[in-house]
Amino acid sequence: MRRILSLLVALSTLFALAGCATKTRSDELTTTLKAYGSTLRWGDFRSAAQFIEPSRRAAHPLSQLDLARYQQVRVSEYDDGAGPVPSGEFDVQQTVLINLINVHTQSERSVVDHQTWHYDEKTKHWWLTSGLPDITQD
Repeated sequence: MRRILSLLVALSTLFALAGCATKTRSDELTTTLKAYGSTLRWGDFRSAAQFIEPSRRAAHPLSQLDLARYQQVRVSEYDDGAGPVPSGEFDVQQTVLINLINVHTQSERSVVDHQTWHYDEKTKHWWLTSGLPDITQD
């Protein structure tokens, strides 16, 4: 009986710690998504690139052409709609509607950004794995 009781105490402690970890991870996700959204709302695509997972960022750095394209638009709206949807234990997906204004023509258009975020347990950080929004889509 004593053995069962100690096992129950150990399991409840484990579940409590797991719950705390999940809450912390969720809070970190909220903070990261708000910071990323704010960075894009201000049109700071160079800073937004810092949210991209480091190995992906190193393998696919922003080109001068990419930077020039991002400088030709201003973000007029960033609508994250329903927010992130879990797609695994350490992954979430989020679909965002971004309205862009061409600084030369003042025409506005919308792009849909399908974001994938991954939580790195080692660094305790959420990283964007899908890259910056593709503003060349029609």
